[in-house]
Amino acid sequence: MVDVSGKEPSDRKAVARAVVRMQPATAAAVAAGDAPKGDVLASARIAGIMAAKRTAELIPLCHPLGLDHLEVDGLIDAEAGTVTLTASATVHGPTGVEMEAMTAVSIAALTVYDMVKGIERGVTIERVELLEKSGGRSGHWTRP
Repeated sequence: MVDVSGKEPSDRKAVARAVVRMQPATAAAVAAGDAPKGDVLASARIAGIMAAKRTAELIPLCHPLGLDHLEVDGLIDAEAGTVTLTASATVHGPTGVEMEAMTAVSIAALTVYDMVKGIERGVTIERVELLEKSGGRSGHWTRP
């Protein structure tokens, strides 16, 4: 692990996004709450939060962090056939929360897949990406 013992704690935030693409009819079922396994977005939110809290167990050399806040949101565009998941993570500490935000949206996206695979097997997970990070020595960064 990288030694962060000498780094000054600061307020840090990261925002990540994942897009799950499916047929419009599948996205409409998600929006209507008609998926065979139940409320897709509620399950994805909980899964994302749980995963972010365990990031250091899942990704080698990540520092375990006591997250101050983590939020996972989902936006369904039935016409386009997409579910866009966004996670925002914050902490006051010596290292950033980018991996926690990225883990949250990745696992939330996998949960969406699991929840709709009974309707459609061809679902894809696209564009898992960091949108923004702030705090620490490198300051603020936003995806162009």
